[in-house]
Amino acid sequence: MRAPIKPIPPKPSQYGIDPSLVKTRIADLPGMTSVSLKELFPDLPEVIYPGENGLAKVRQAAEEALMKVDMSMIKPEHSVNVLASHHGFTLLGGEPYAELLKAIKDVIEKRTGCRDIRLRAGVGMRFRETEEYIKRYGLDTYYNGKATGVAPVDQGIPIETEIGTLYGIKKVYDADWIVHAHHSDVREVHFHRQVDKAVKPFGMSYARIETRSTYHQNLGPRGANFVARAIFDSEFVQKKFAFAAFLNIAPNGVVGVDVDNDLYALNDRVTFTGCQYYGKIMTLFGEIDECIAALDFPCPVPYVFSAGVIYANFTGANMDLYDLDAPLPPYTWYTEAFYGKRGKPLLKDIPPVNPAIKMCVHNYAWTGYPSAFFAEQIPTVVVGQEQAELFNRDPLNLNYMDYATVIKSTEAAMNFAYRATGTRKVIIFDGAMGGINVSEPLAELLTRKAPAVSERVDNELLPKWLRQRGVDMSVLKRGA
Repeated sequence: MRAPIKPIPPKPSQYGIDPSLVKTRIADLPGMTSVSLKELFPDLPEVIYPGENGLAKVRQAAEEALMKVDMSMIKPEHSVNVLASHHGFTLLGGEPYAELLKAIKDVIEKRTGCRDIRLRAGVGMRFRETEEYIKRYGLDTYYNGKATGVAPVDQGIPIETEIGTLYGIKKVYDADWIVHAHHSDVREVHFHRQVDKAVKPFGMSYARIETRSTYHQNLGPRGANFVARAIFDSEFVQKKFAFAAFLNIAPNGVVGVDVDNDLYALNDRVTFTGCQYYGKIMTLFGEIDECIAALDFPCPVPYVFSAGVIYANFTGANMDLYDLDAPLPPYTWYTEAFYGKRGKPLLKDIPPVNPAIKMCVHNYAWTGYPSAFFAEQIPTVVVGQEQAELFNRDPLNLNYMDYATVIKSTEAAMNFAYRATGTRKVIIFDGAMGGINVSEPLAELLTRKAPAVSERVDNELLPKWLRQRGVDMSVLKRGA
């Protein structure tokens, strides 16, 4: 068995406990091992990060891609807003995304002579989150004091669209041109269902809270994607859009950088790689029959990572989240609205939360996202009174600890989980790069199941997923 991969370290943040309080990582406990994702699925792409000189390779890939895109619309006297999103800083430690943002500024300056280049970094419900990232990665200095976090409660600007007036954040659009700087990992596939994933920030990170609520509460998964598309297609946004630059991500790391003036062409490539690369991991997770899910990553509960996918995805791994014939996943905010006061679905069509998750050990995760649903549906043990108190003080999680219990140490929490569930299969959401930290029994199961999963995705599921989304396969040849 392999040694565990070093987890992403705890990070100082107003949304998490002090890193000094994280005494033990789950991966360091006896019986834990790791599995290489390339060994599970040999057809996963080669990556440039992590790896030797990985950050320099990200920089090189970004510069090469940016040198090929049309920037002729940007003149020296113009202003440019580089638009970022908070989730990019949680990928692989955050450094690759920060490097992309720095490269975009440098290449625009070099090719156009433009000097008024600003960074506008959007967030979700943790309104100060990108301000922390901007300082951590030195982006405020790099952008000459023109790097700003923007929140969905900031001043809005009306945008006339085909489906009516929607609202963007004014600071996002206060330049002559905008550059959409994002990343291709699947992230909330339970929400967007891998439809227009590349367009989604126009209805999220760059939008006012009323418009975001339309996406989450009024339309639900699949249909909600019209919101982002309507904003991006509006005359107002089209007049400002210069190009998009994406960190191209696979479950095992950064593959490269993809840049295009045509966002929909880039979106087709993102759809293909999201289904091809992440579809196998998600389908493999659906083969897990029983386990303890251990959260150990500097992010809110649903956003902690394992094998490139987030815990919220795993809670829905008992169904095919890519299959658009299935209307509702087990978890989204829209789905939550169909649960009654006793925590049970009101409609028989609501799929159950993944029954393979017998218990959740919350060793380290942040506040700032409504997470009581997960504790209510899955028996949850929180490590340390400090972490429990942090959740009790969070307005978005006042009920989280109503459904969870507290145990003093990581070791005691895991021993409790072993005795209560009777399983020794453990999957750890700790952001391990290039592989997955698990217990030895689960490593054996994943290794045994992977070949059949790979064959099924290649021959049955992937063609179906792409057909459902109408992916124009010819645009794949234009990829970076």
